[in-house]
Amino acid sequence: MKHPFAHYRSLFPVLESKIHLASCSQGAISKTVSKSIEDYMNSLLSMGVNWNQAIKEVEKAKSSFANLIGAAPDEIAVFSSVSDIFSAIASSLSFEKGKNIVVTTDMDFPTVGHVWLAQEKFGANVRFIPSQQGVIPLEYYERYVTSDTLITSISHIGYHNGFKQDIQAIAEIVHRKGSLLLVDAYQSAGQVPIDVKKMDIDILAVGTRKYILGIPGISFLYIKKELAEKWKPRITGWFGQENHSKFNVHQFTLAAGARRFETGTPSFISAYAAAAALRLLLDIGVENISSYLNPLAQFALDYGQEKGLHVAGPLSADQRGAMTAFYVKNAEQIESILKERNIIVSARNDVIRIAPHFYNTQDEIREAIDELTMVLNTNK
Repeated sequence: MKHPFAHYRSLFPVLESKIHLASCSQGAISKTVSKSIEDYMNSLLSMGVNWNQAIKEVEKAKSSFANLIGAAPDEIAVFSSVSDIFSAIASSLSFEKGKNIVVTTDMDFPTVGHVWLAQEKFGANVRFIPSQQGVIPLEYYERYVTSDTLITSISHIGYHNGFKQDIQAIAEIVHRKGSLLLVDAYQSAGQVPIDVKKMDIDILAVGTRKYILGIPGISFLYIKKELAEKWKPRITGWFGQENHSKFNVHQFTLAAGARRFETGTPSFISAYAAAAALRLLLDIGVENISSYLNPLAQFALDYGQEKGLHVAGPLSADQRGAMTAFYVKNAEQIESILKERNIIVSARNDVIRIAPHFYNTQDEIREAIDELTMVLNTNK
């Protein structure tokens, strides 16, 4: 396969000595992101205080993320993690009798279930849609989402096996039932196109350390402006106020739009990194990235099976993101062995996840699968 992004590989120093296939956990760090971190540190070293400059960088990151998902900047709020976003949204809801059901799935990241189950003492009735052979059939949403459902909380792409859901089709179903739709897009943003308006997503949560190619410490909440204006978050702080620079301890006036969900000072260094990473993704174009990764994912599926590996989840790249997961015993041990061989993959429970990005090649995937097969045969 011809590599359309070969000239970008030089931006990622790790690729000089390692095969990095762990974007589902931590994307490779580019020189542009590294420079942005240095810029932040140098501004502190030279100026002592860089508050105004750092605030501008946060706003740049928010605007770039809004551009990435087809939203307006005032529909974006900054948090420190996706877990914090879920807690902020959950604690803003009122679970009233007749409209208190929360629908999620057994394929979502544990945080999601933990946050919703924590709301049961406030009246939430949590229901899990069961997976079937590594997928959630679309018709299950017709069955499990009812007129009593307050919010349906799902992942776009599953963290364990890479199963990709049809968000637009799910939105039509849950909205017809009167439910809000919250989408965890941590495993999809940066590798597949997202248009929150076209998909009709009410709320979306994304972190930056995976396919967005940033670092931990910052995440983005998207919430429809008309929805945000109706809510009064119970988790709040001075950044969520209409004019936080007034420093009035007696006044509580929530900001307009998504910003009312913000709490305190964000991780500036993470915002610098996110702004640089998002500029790179927008320059390349997520549509172009997705077009490249789809056949790469299919190659991983086909070649892995050819080598005798057992795929977790669907066998067609059309039903999944870039990540391919293979069932293995002692996954964490296998991950460590491969790391010693300069191949970076990611273990989760009973699978090894191979997650390429635009900077990877088919040959790298072939070599990683060959090594994985060799290790598994040696450790039988």
